[in-house]
Amino acid sequence: MTVTEGTGTRGHSTRGTGARRTSAGESRPPVEVRTQHGNVTATVSLDPAVFGVEPNVPLMHQVVTAQLAAARAGTQSTKTRAEVSGGGAKPYRQKGTGRARQGSTRAPHYAGGGVALGPKPRSYAQRTPRKMIQLALRGALSDRAAAGQVAVVESWDWEVPSTKDAQAALTTLGLTGRVLVVLAREDERAYKSFRNLTGVDLVLVPELNAYDVLCSDWVVFTRATLPGDSTWGEAPDGATTASAAASSAGPASRRRTVAAPKVAREETAADQIPEDAGSESAGSESAGSESAGSESAGSESAGSEGAGGADVTAAADDEGTEEQPDE
Repeated sequence: MTVTEGTGTRGHSTRGTGARRTSAGESRPPVEVRTQHGNVTATVSLDPAVFGVEPNVPLMHQVVTAQLAAARAGTQSTKTRAEVSGGGAKPYRQKGTGRARQGSTRAPHYAGGGVALGPKPRSYAQRTPRKMIQLALRGALSDRAAAGQVAVVESWDWEVPSTKDAQAALTTLGLTGRVLVVLAREDERAYKSFRNLTGVDLVLVPELNAYDVLCSDWVVFTRATLPGDSTWGEAPDGATTASAAASSAGPASRRRTVAAPKVAREETAADQIPEDAGSESAGSESAGSESAGSESAGSESAGSEGAGGADVTAAADDEGTEEQPDE
């Protein structure tokens, strides 16, 4: 299979990195989906209809040539002998000088004369069928996917634009050489972060083309910009990182613990009693308890007295029986 090689500089083709490329019929391993910090969060199987097409080199050459031709301004222009000022008079007479006859000094063979068959403003655009453009793009993406040079990022979630963070993200992801970052229209902070980096090209999803893909060593998509119907999967075993563990632990582990609010207690009948009334009732209860204690003490003394009287009567009876003489 003949494929196009990677390019190091836009417009100047170089040999590729030498990475092994799988053919269109072979099944490719899933691509790891990583964050901008390099943590693996999931895997994705690229759509074979977009990333598994056999590259058609002549087709891609025709499409790229047409694209570069359409990019030409076509504003070059020269003046003909009719447009150059001067030269209206015949330089010398027709005969008798021994020289070739001349009618104007603005002829093309004169210095300062007009230009014969010079370029004029024109359009270099070529009409390329839409299906050819789409097939060339799929072939270019398939070539990069076969070389393992397609990266997928969850998102570029910077709070503020930062070129330093963008460079650090590329270094962390291991993206070297010329990198093509595919962005969505809402990725304004990512656009401002990457635009000043040397060797990084930015393109929107509707503007993705075969030429930009072939000029880049790496093509970076986000989850939102990845084309085709890709199959998403979970992160492989052992790929869970600290950030993934923190996300699985839930937001409670990353937030400060907040105490539960106090619930207002409903007022009961006891709460509605005034404090004075409560003290009076408490005093009456203590007085009642003291009277009850005195009554119990009185009953105990009465019981003791009753017991003593009974003992005296019994003793008197015994003495009476003893003093009576025998008849």
